[in-house]
Amino acid sequence: MKILAVTACPVGIAHTYMAAENLQKAGDEMGVEMKVETQGSIGVENELTEKDIAEADGIIIASDKDVSKERFGGKKLLVVGVQEGIREPKKLIQKIIDKDVSVYKGDMPSAETVKQKKKEKENPIYRHLMNGVSYMIPFIVVGGLLIAISLALGGNQTAEGIQIPDDSFWKQIESLGAASFSFMVPILAGFIAYSIADRPGLAPGIIGGYIAADGSFYGSEAGAGFIGGIIAGFLAGYVVLAIKKIKVPKAIQPVMPIIFIPIIGSLIVGLAFIFVIGAPVAGIFEGLTAWLEGMQGTSAVLLALILGGMIAIDMGGPFNKVAFLFGAAMIAEGNYEIMGAIAVAICIPPIGMGLATFINKKKYHQAERETGKASFTMGLFGITEGAIPFAAQDPLRVIPSIVVGSMTGAVVAMLSSVGDRVAHGGPIVAVLGAVDNVFMFFVAAAIGVVVTAFMVNLLKKDVAAVESIPGDNGLEETKEPEEEEKKAEAPQTQPKEISKLTDITTPELINIDLAGATRDDVIDELIQTLDHNEILVSQTDFKEAIINRENQSTTGLGMNIAIPHGKSSAVKNPAVVFGMKRDGVDWNSMDGTDAKLIFMIAVPENRQGDDHLKILQMLSRQLMDEQFREELLNVQTKEEAYELLQKVK
Repeated sequence: MKILAVTACPVGIAHTYMAAENLQKAGDEMGVEMKVETQGSIGVENELTEKDIAEADGIIIASDKDVSKERFGGKKLLVVGVQEGIREPKKLIQKIIDKDVSVYKGDMPSAETVKQKKKEKENPIYRHLMNGVSYMIPFIVVGGLLIAISLALGGNQTAEGIQIPDDSFWKQIESLGAASFSFMVPILAGFIAYSIADRPGLAPGIIGGYIAADGSFYGSEAGAGFIGGIIAGFLAGYVVLAIKKIKVPKAIQPVMPIIFIPIIGSLIVGLAFIFVIGAPVAGIFEGLTAWLEGMQGTSAVLLALILGGMIAIDMGGPFNKVAFLFGAAMIAEGNYEIMGAIAVAICIPPIGMGLATFINKKKYHQAERETGKASFTMGLFGITEGAIPFAAQDPLRVIPSIVVGSMTGAVVAMLSSVGDRVAHGGPIVAVLGAVDNVFMFFVAAAIGVVVTAFMVNLLKKDVAAVESIPGDNGLEETKEPEEEEKKAEAPQTQPKEISKLTDITTPELINIDLAGATRDDVIDELIQTLDHNEILVSQTDFKEAIINRENQSTTGLGMNIAIPHGKSSAVKNPAVVFGMKRDGVDWNSMDGTDAKLIFMIAVPENRQGDDHLKILQMLSRQLMDEQFREELLNVQTKEEAYELLQKVK
């Protein structure tokens, strides 16, 4: 049995993750396959996929805020508060097992309907084309790599270039690569048609693509290439779609998709290509190929500028994919230099932005510098999308910089005759031996990366310095003079990496002998501790944030735990103050237990990044451990408590 769950609370800090942890643990104990999506302050994590939902026997929503049910149409759905997810996870799961839950119908469409509506909003021509491309790419990659490996390991230098002896083992590897290439156009056409007309369009599309690629059908030496494949795919798709709409007797309806539609569709597409379309398209494609092969000087530079700009401007979007498709198609025609320029351009945006964060750290927040590391790594493997986080945050400075860098690198690669035999980019293809003129590949990429990094850093302004966080040994980054002047007016908070609870608490923020007799007394006591440690600008304003959160729903989680928390402009730096009330205090917990272990979380309202929220998730999960709670209740000094809290990481 497979059960899904979604947990959420108004603030999304503690309850969300505690409910998720308890549901997951209960599912494991009951032998149920469980997947829990959390909708916390750091966004959606462990998101439920359409496949998950389709396979699920039931779904639990444990939330104190509105969670969209649209995708759960037609499924058994149990909706409860987040506290029930924390306190009664086994009971909720058992209800699904016992089928004591109704099927959600409502007016909402199913997940499949939502998916279909999303598709309908896209440009249909582009969607069908990209469907064909996605299935075609593996054949180009396999073919290109096998040929590149066979040439590198089994080839001999001759007057005509690198040749592989006919009796060599590597000749067979080269033949396998060539076979993979031969499927490129038929697969492209077949899956364009499949996208348009579903399964009945597949055979006519593949057959049409095969005819398009083989010029012997219509008296051409070269064939119609990828342009012919695209035409064949769309022609087959729409021809089959038209045939499907024809009304036929019920007796032959069952065999229409497997006999009549494929045969009629294949005949129409095949004969149209042989007698009408093939020769003219082949002539156009031959002319295009000849023009590309004859490009020198200015025309080659212009093409490189266009392709480099298209690759970078939307980082994996439509422009990027069109340029990539063009380069991939040229590989099959023996023109590797087009893909060479594209392969260089592909890696420049992510590597360039990564380098920019390395060489001028004061231009970037800590979170951006961490993103820079990931971006740099993604660039090494030819993943242009690594630059998207930077472009999304600062498009006016980042996008022009990466476009100029990619255009520069593409031009250098084109003029240096850099070739790429594989439909992929980045240094990885050079390492695998798929690149001609490897040295200039790296030179071109390096030039483009440097242009991007220096241009974006020239355009960007310095960011505000990061203030120290309690527990970081007093280390601070250098602050600009004007920021020091503003410090008294408004707290400046920027992300600083938090990997464990003790990054945001200290022994001075621990009180193991709380004196307050009521919830509000304890809240005041903990707030005073924060204020004495210079965490707050205003006790009154922060208390208002805490009480507002309590009014939404109690933060008394049960099991003698309370985690009051609030985000406020009255907080200078993120911090956690821990207090212990050994005889307990009423916190209106669902299980009726008094709160003895109380963690108050203070977060600046303008806090950027989500590391502090992740540590709250860790805290919530750690408190599920009964032994940990017992050990914490038995500590006798602040130092003992602090040492124990170091386990929360």
